[in-house]
Amino acid sequence: MSLGRRLAENPLLAPRDVRSSLPELEVVSVFNAAAAKVGDEVVLLLRVAERPRSDIDPPPGSLTLDLDGSHPLLRPLPRGLLKEDVIGMCVLDTTSEPPQVTVAYIPKSVPGLDLSDPRAIRYRRKSSGRQGEAEGYVDYLTQISHLRVARSPDGIHFAVDPSPAIAPRVDMEEYGVEDPRATFIDGLWHVTYVSVSRWGITTSLATTADFRSFTRRGVIFLPDHKDVAIFPERVGGRYAALTRPMPQSFSRILGIWIAYSDDLLTWGGHETLCLPRWERWDEQRTGASAVPFRTGEGWLEIYHGVDHNDRYALGALLLDGNDPRRVIGRSPVPLFEPEADYERTGFFNDTVFSCGHVDLGDGRIRVYYGAADSLVAAADFEVRDILASLEPARGAAARLPA
Repeated sequence: MSLGRRLAENPLLAPRDVRSSLPELEVVSVFNAAAAKVGDEVVLLLRVAERPRSDIDPPPGSLTLDLDGSHPLLRPLPRGLLKEDVIGMCVLDTTSEPPQVTVAYIPKSVPGLDLSDPRAIRYRRKSSGRQGEAEGYVDYLTQISHLRVARSPDGIHFAVDPSPAIAPRVDMEEYGVEDPRATFIDGLWHVTYVSVSRWGITTSLATTADFRSFTRRGVIFLPDHKDVAIFPERVGGRYAALTRPMPQSFSRILGIWIAYSDDLLTWGGHETLCLPRWERWDEQRTGASAVPFRTGEGWLEIYHGVDHNDRYALGALLLDGNDPRRVIGRSPVPLFEPEADYERTGFFNDTVFSCGHVDLGDGRIRVYYGAADSLVAAADFEVRDILASLEPARGAAARLPA
């Protein structure tokens, strides 16, 4: 079941529409965009994933990584190695000023290297078995993401800025910045985004008035934590946010929580809100997608759920307007699921994943979403149809079969 009407122009943005940030990189995915209306424009803050080009030989003066220390170190690459001899890896060099992404070329002949997963470089240290490493292995990503602004007068045809808006800059972002959400509060857009590194997955905050300059506020949730969407107004005198902690102990249940803050930087009052449901479309994990918005019935949240086949779909939550800890309704089946070819086949198949929507007026919203972790697409919804599709909620921990 898909209540949304896909735009005939889909997909709206693809890797070919975005210039790479460095000549030695190629854009492989454009997806998971925050959405905002700024003046007469629709603005998307895109996640852009890049990787080193594999069609060129390492240029003179190229670098490699010494992977055996407690912290990887850049070293000169031995001469004479060609493109077929190495695997490229994006590295955030925090020793430069300003910090910048560079490419390190890892010789494929290095003992302990596992390249079976095209998304990652797995390395077994010579001194393996350190606490926190799976069987002595450390994983590095072949890609790195940054955030890029795209603007449109009609919400369909976008012009993409030539350079990143928010790029990795600190150690906690060494694997990239991902999946932004934008909430307008007190004259500023508050952008939450995921900072990824060897230290874990954290959530950071930036603010902007116009999506042309940004002020970074730093990490606001400790690892491992993502899918943070801030409500657009105070509730009961406090700011509220949907969150998704990622516990590594016991059953490792990954679901939506709610948290509160007085200053948008320090968060507490954490409670479970929307956990996975056994043998449902969202049985493996749930997470906030778009920023919640008010309706006559309460707060409406478009969220994503994942089933046992790792299939990502979108559903909805209806939360009490005065106490969003209370879930009133929830989607019994997906509102929107991967059906089009561009949603079913890509970097990660069978995936629709949203980070933002805009209000079209007359009770309609346009949801922008990542398709198969590769492209940006959009679909229009009638809010009344979403509300009518919900079933009464059974509580945050309703995980047992009906």
